[in-house]
Amino acid sequence: MDRRRGRNKAKKGTAPSQPDSSRRPFEFTIDLTEPVRLNRYIARSGVCSRRDADDMIKRGLVKLNGEVVSEMGVKVKDGDEVVVNGKHIVPTDKQYVLLNKPTDTITTTSDEKGRKSVMDLLGPYEFQSKGVFPVGRLDRHTTGVLLLTNDGMLAHRLTHPSYEINKEYLVQTRDVLSDHQIEKLLAGVELEDGAAKVDKVVRADDGTGLNLILSIHEGRNRQVRRMIEIIGSEVIKLDRVRYAGLTAKGVRKGKWRRLSRAEVTTLYRKVKL
Repeated sequence: MDRRRGRNKAKKGTAPSQPDSSRRPFEFTIDLTEPVRLNRYIARSGVCSRRDADDMIKRGLVKLNGEVVSEMGVKVKDGDEVVVNGKHIVPTDKQYVLLNKPTDTITTTSDEKGRKSVMDLLGPYEFQSKGVFPVGRLDRHTTGVLLLTNDGMLAHRLTHPSYEINKEYLVQTRDVLSDHQIEKLLAGVELEDGAAKVDKVVRADDGTGLNLILSIHEGRNRQVRRMIEIIGSEVIKLDRVRYAGLTAKGVRKGKWRRLSRAEVTTLYRKVKL
């Protein structure tokens, strides 16, 4: 993720042991309903790992409420002030939004051509002022579940291939796919950007034979559409019905809702945060 969100690009090994004090405060999200250990609080901010946080505490580089921390095991509670090497690290007001994306809408925060974007559907200015952005991308004519947030660390991990986040689609094809074509999807096909396969394919019980429920864990550009084309058919409609366990149940196309605390917690567990 870019540095404006105070996140590290790589999953491991890139966090500096001593953050540059010229940068703005590190902002992050953490549940302080119950006090948490200081090293976890620091690591969650993205400044460094827990091990490095322990080292910084031992070296006297961490202050809690203006006092240098001199012992391990100290806990942080809501309202406490934490400074690491002269830099404040503070929780921010994180936003987590599930949008049921309609067709003819682009997945971007803004568009120089003036086309309707998913941000136009959120309405309240508070989302844009707080830096909310889409997690991943659905192409212009693909509909369904889209997560938006300003939680850079969570977004990075949800889109990182190593976490294998499941995406489930309802796919309507131009013609009925044969068993052989479906076997090709499961075995894998070669796209211009490398091999790709689906995790699961089920024929929808709708009497037409044209609809499939398809699951993948990758997130390449137009991946499902390109895979269907490779096996000799075409996607007529594509709707993402599930993303990381989230569904659009009860949310009409073009509408949105905030995630519950339990849903956010589940997402964090999926990506080991």
